[in-house]
Amino acid sequence: MNAPQILPSPVFTGITLKGLDFTNRLSVAPMTRISASAAGVPGERMQHYYERFARGGFSLITTEGIYTDNAYSQTYRDQPGLTDREQAAAWRRVVDTVHAAGGRIFAQLMHGGALAQGNPYRPDTVGPSAIRPKGTQMTGYHGDGPYPLPREISEVEIAEAIEGFANAARLAIEVAGFDGIEIHGANGYLLDQFFTDFSNRRTDRWGGDIVQRLGLSLEVLKAVRAAIGPNVPLGLRLSQGKVNDFRHKWAEREPGAARVFKTLAESPADFVHVTEFEAWKPAFDGGDASLVALAHRHAPRLFLIANGSLHDLARAEEVMEAGADMIALGRGALVNPDWPRLTAKRNDLRPFDLPFLAPISDIKDSELAL
Repeated sequence: MNAPQILPSPVFTGITLKGLDFTNRLSVAPMTRISASAAGVPGERMQHYYERFARGGFSLITTEGIYTDNAYSQTYRDQPGLTDREQAAAWRRVVDTVHAAGGRIFAQLMHGGALAQGNPYRPDTVGPSAIRPKGTQMTGYHGDGPYPLPREISEVEIAEAIEGFANAARLAIEVAGFDGIEIHGANGYLLDQFFTDFSNRRTDRWGGDIVQRLGLSLEVLKAVRAAIGPNVPLGLRLSQGKVNDFRHKWAEREPGAARVFKTLAESPADFVHVTEFEAWKPAFDGGDASLVALAHRHAPRLFLIANGSLHDLARAEEVMEAGADMIALGRGALVNPDWPRLTAKRNDLRPFDLPFLAPISDIKDSELAL
């Protein structure tokens, strides 16, 4: 009797974004690994780390969050930056290594805001409002104890932060040679702090309803688009949960999500990257649509990247059926940098174990040996 035929998975089909061709629908999600120098310069260890994913068959890699200015943006000790030509030239070596291995790589740009816990440039923190963040600092990133009470960021400082994003994006494309830019508007960092009702109590143009609170992210997208030109892929990452408030949900629920995604579809963004703990599950209690499905429904123009416990092939395919154009893997990719090659052959995957990242979430020698 003949063995049953294994049909090819849609995750292994090609796709194009803004003129960039991808051989499959598999990408590596951004993951903070705090392995740069104290001056924010990526080194050889980071080159090898990112190269492994391209050699393993991922068609797109999104970097860890990169800080964008020498003021309030740096979030963690030994986080890489893109604030000057030295940092950008070092990133160029990472990019060239990924390209040589057959991959594409986007730079994720971020500002820590009130969650900064290792910023050597400023002794204090800023946020949309003077409200202490929930939770405690992340010990895996050298943090300890409660977050400090942030100072409300001023209008001048907001303009400087926007310019920081634009300048970092310019360096990312013109000097480092990245293939695209992702703006980090998720997971509790500055842009998400403005987007979140709990942390944003402002009464000026940066506060208000859910679309008004998205305003800073939209201004960053405009400034970055002006800096990099019309042809470079540009997108925004969004989430509900945060690193310090894992179970947070948008209070405006599905109607608010519809407004957000419709607004993004009218912005300079080419793609949106949504992340949930389990991407296939309903976004809101009592609802039936995932955040992926809502983004696809209300912003069909945007290329859609989905992240959230999708290292199981069947789950990845389910989320593609809901509208995702590309699947982003986080912890599954960490222990399986060759996930695309293993899965294409239906080989067993290595299991992920949290101590893999302990005690500090930097790049380990054991990873580079995978």
